[in-house]
Amino acid sequence: MPQLSPLNWILLFTLFWVAVLSVSILIWWSKKLYFSASSSTILALKENKWNW
Repeated sequence: MPQLSPLNWILLFTLFWVAVLSVSILIWWSKKLYFSASSSTILALKENKWNW
């Protein structure tokens, strides 16, 4: 493994955790959007139940 300066190690460490955090936020956001879309369609089906 090549020898890196301490500043480069710190930058690599922060870059790794920023990447992990952003991927987890993207996964959470996509599941949240999927859940809200499915619950809104259920609400729409309950709203239009009587077809007046």
